[in-house]
Amino acid sequence: MSRPLLLVDLPWVLYRAHFALPSKIRGADGEPIGALLGAARTILSEIAEHDPAAVCCAIGAEDATHRVKLLPAYHAHRDPMPEALRRRWDQAPAFCEAFGWTVRDGGEMEADDVIATLARRRRDAGGDVLIVSGDRDLMACIDERIRMRRPVGKGPGLTTVDAAGVEAALGVRPDQVTDLIALRGDQSDGIPGARGVGAKTAARLLVTHDSLEGVLLAAGAEGPNGEPAQEPVLGDGLTPRLAALLRDQAASVRRDYAVALLHEIEVEDVPDRELDRAGGAAAAEELGMTRLAADLRAS
Repeated sequence: MSRPLLLVDLPWVLYRAHFALPSKIRGADGEPIGALLGAARTILSEIAEHDPAAVCCAIGAEDATHRVKLLPAYHAHRDPMPEALRRRWDQAPAFCEAFGWTVRDGGEMEADDVIATLARRRRDAGGDVLIVSGDRDLMACIDERIRMRRPVGKGPGLTTVDAAGVEAALGVRPDQVTDLIALRGDQSDGIPGARGVGAKTAARLLVTHDSLEGVLLAAGAEGPNGEPAQEPVLGDGLTPRLAALLRDQAASVRRDYAVALLHEIEVEDVPDRELDRAGGAAAAEELGMTRLAADLRAS
């Protein structure tokens, strides 16, 4: 594997660090600093382990406009961002840039869309990619050159997930992950999925029928453009009752697929760049993270 591009889901890393580290850890302004401290430690650990050619921290809208228009319940169940995190959130881009890490903003699109775009672009140019995120939808990007670093249980560590790991965890190939989300739903994003279809049933149907459209076709649903329905192809988990449920919900699961689908967006490439320890140390010192600054200067 060549030196990879390390793509960091910065919103995910910040949220994770904010809730993992005690609020008594304070910055120079007397406010909790755990989000930035934990994010920096996580990224530095990944750099030490994987020696990337470049690091890109992806940010974007909390809710992409087109997804909310398709599904008003998208992310609607999530609590507002804590005020203690909001301040660090606003400081995060400049803080990351001080370390020599590129920051790319998706604008009205989400960080996941930024990551998917840059990962596939680097792959197509013959490079390798590591994605740091806990978001299931990004597992759709995994292939022979793109891997993912995800949490191990409830601990702080991350593990590498490749295509075989996706199949072991979810029961489907990476290119079927979006179909799986549409069928089973994703509670964390407010995507309902098909009523009556659980995770195991959804995976089994996709193994048999390859894609969401293949499953709906087998269930006897009309095609996405109004093509005439065919006789249901029952068996291997597709019962008459389940086929009827899928026919009734064909429009909503197609909508859920469109919500979960990662989009290719306009975003600048990421130049190869080494870690700037001095710049990171200065930024950490200014914000009151004296131990992090000392560690950077000593390494």
